[in-house]
Amino acid sequence: MAAEDGSAEDRWVDDHAGPVVRPYAMTGGRARPVTGTFDLISLVMATRSDAGGESGLGPEHLAIVALCQRMQSVAEIAAHLDLPVGTVRVLLGDLMARDLVRVRPPGGGAGVPDESVFEAVINGLRAL
Repeated sequence: MAAEDGSAEDRWVDDHAGPVVRPYAMTGGRARPVTGTFDLISLVMATRSDAGGESGLGPEHLAIVALCQRMQSVAEIAAHLDLPVGTVRVLLGDLMARDLVRVRPPGGGAGVPDESVFEAVINGLRAL
């Protein structure tokens, strides 16, 4: 159904609301990823330079793979693609299940002392 001026683009974009396709349509109605958990600052890197030959991937999946040729955080991906973070998490789960991206959790544990150090500090402070 075309708009009054006949432009096909007008069917899919509303000046006030933005794109007509809702995020749940991109994820097939799923609200949770099939695999993985993704913090806003988790870092994502593509494992391949092109995922175009993969069947069952939408344009948003391909955009994430293209964007993640350089390491990006989940928040950056959502911002660059103008998608809700929840939608990006579901799409990342799809890509991770196909081994098209790798996700590194925030912190990575490097340089963070284990609990015994914190307990020793607390005990030392109590002894004062």
